[in-house]
Amino acid sequence: MKKLIYLILVPAVLAGCSTKPHYVVNGRINGADSVTFLLQKSDGGKLVTLDSAVANKGSFRMQGGPVKYPEMVMLTAKNSRMRTRFYLENSDITITGKLDSLFNAKITGSATQDQYQEFVDSNKPLTEKYAKLYADYQLASQSNDTAKVARIEKQADSIQNEMTSLQKVFIKNNPKSFVVPSLLSGLSYQLEADEIEGLINALDTSVANTQTVRDLKERVSKMKAVSVGQKAPDFTLNDPEGKPVSLSSKIGSKLLLIDFWAGWCGPCRRENPNVVKVYNEYHKKGFDIIGVSLDQTRDEWVKAIADDKLDWTQVSDLQYWNSAAAKLYAVSAIPANFLLDQSGTIIGRNLRGDDLTNKVKEVLGK
Repeated sequence: MKKLIYLILVPAVLAGCSTKPHYVVNGRINGADSVTFLLQKSDGGKLVTLDSAVANKGSFRMQGGPVKYPEMVMLTAKNSRMRTRFYLENSDITITGKLDSLFNAKITGSATQDQYQEFVDSNKPLTEKYAKLYADYQLASQSNDTAKVARIEKQADSIQNEMTSLQKVFIKNNPKSFVVPSLLSGLSYQLEADEIEGLINALDTSVANTQTVRDLKERVSKMKAVSVGQKAPDFTLNDPEGKPVSLSSKIGSKLLLIDFWAGWCGPCRRENPNVVKVYNEYHKKGFDIIGVSLDQTRDEWVKAIADDKLDWTQVSDLQYWNSAAAKLYAVSAIPANFLLDQSGTIIGRNLRGDDLTNKVKEVLGK
């Protein structure tokens, strides 16, 4: 009897071990014999390798886990630019494709990936239009056709607004989907803090507890600290001669614009003539600017200042997107700006073109 019970228990134990949540990634990549593949994910801005395998005649297998929740990862052919992204979860996942077009590989076995692909496919007409506009934009920029560039930017903004609307609809209709965190993260660069917070609060608890959403909550907190009506937080950065300049030392003008830009930023450089025009017209009436550059080299920064005739205070720590001031002000895209009144209170954000002109005129033009 004891032997019979033992024989019954052993298969049960083995079955229990084999059903423990885990992932399996099977690769079938043509042209990839003896190629090492890396399974990686982004963590704090750095790529972390989760697993690796060497392909035998294009086939490889990775197994691990469990993963806490479905998460976007990347399969990369080592020492190359060949890669594809997909949602990793505790399931049997198969990746089929060719090495020279790995980005286009077919992914099966991940329910989250299926949901993501369905969303991507539904957006395909818009993304194709946007891609064509981008190609036209590059040609127009190269030929210095400013009128065409302006028309294309307007069309692109319209398409971007449609894409944004579709993403919002998906997020609202799928509060339990693990596709939502990455979509919401990308969308957050276009939304105000209150709207991001509203979308987060409507999510299922399991999705809201992902690292991406937790990071978004932290970003929302920073955005609220620099929203209209808040006192602008102080910072100190060096000017081109290495002299430290604090924001507080500039506050006191009737209006002060904190202008985040960079010499490598095309949209910033195209906006600069408008900023120069407003500065020249209203500086004597109490309008001042402190420019915060996200450049990486002093030479590029100083050349752009001279070329664009930016005759106001400029500061930078030359740390690119790691700029201390940019992080403090939750700046994740440039150009970006904050308009302060005489007391240092933020009264406007991201005012460009006519919006900047009209706001300055409203306050100082009387």
